[in-house]
Amino acid sequence: MTDTASDWRALPAGGDSAGYGPQRIVCLTEEPTEWLYLLGEERRIVGISGYTVRPPRAREEKAKVSAYLSAKIDRIVALRPDCVIGFSDLQADIAAQLIRHGIQVTIFNQRSVAEIFSMMVQLAAMVDQAERGLALIGQMRQRLLDIEQAARRLKRRPRVYFEEWHDPHISAIAWVSELIGIAGGDDCFPELAKEPMGKGRIIADGVEVVRRAPDIIFGSWCGKKFRPELVAARPGWENVPAVKNSQLFEIKSCDILQPGPAALTDGVEKLHRFILDWDAAHG
Repeated sequence: MTDTASDWRALPAGGDSAGYGPQRIVCLTEEPTEWLYLLGEERRIVGISGYTVRPPRAREEKAKVSAYLSAKIDRIVALRPDCVIGFSDLQADIAAQLIRHGIQVTIFNQRSVAEIFSMMVQLAAMVDQAERGLALIGQMRQRLLDIEQAARRLKRRPRVYFEEWHDPHISAIAWVSELIGIAGGDDCFPELAKEPMGKGRIIADGVEVVRRAPDIIFGSWCGKKFRPELVAARPGWENVPAVKNSQLFEIKSCDILQPGPAALTDGVEKLHRFILDWDAAHG
């Protein structure tokens, strides 16, 4: 006897599509979890990443079955998912193991703001929430346009160094670099932002950061607390404008380094607020 997820006779008729699409979803990263909650489709989620913090209630309601580079395969299989959603080539090994268990896996690989929106459109369609998804995306897009317009009124755009990791120094990934631009700043390392992997964005010599003289330094150390005093104490960095003017700020990785709704809302808002404050004091 087949279960409901695989029995076409159990699917609704008469134009009701609520029973179509995946009904038991495991999310291997935070952003699909957050998006499904925003879409009102959290009932479909049966498992999440242990790093999930948005929304907070997800940690209480859903089984935690994965980290980022590893997953509890047996536990995922036991949840009987009809779709597992992951992110990037970094989860390729997890995906391969699940596929060998006969589980459907969808891996998104969004690296830019446009690709984040595209992922959200596709996932909304998968759970029959295309219309609601487009409405929410429209609101986010409009807010980005409003922020971009406000940034045009800055007296001067600050040079921004965004540090994703401290040892070695790793600069901003593409969507973060784009959001810095939208918020009113200029990424000090735009040529590195196009590199999809962290190893491609390593700044081997910290003297190069000093040379590019950022006005603001943002730290988002992949879940580790940002320590501005350690950054300020780096040899030669005392002459960096951001250090001299105490413009070193943390933006939590859950707000900016997840390529989903958080980055397009809270993440860019925090970038913009810090840049506006800098402009008022130093522009």
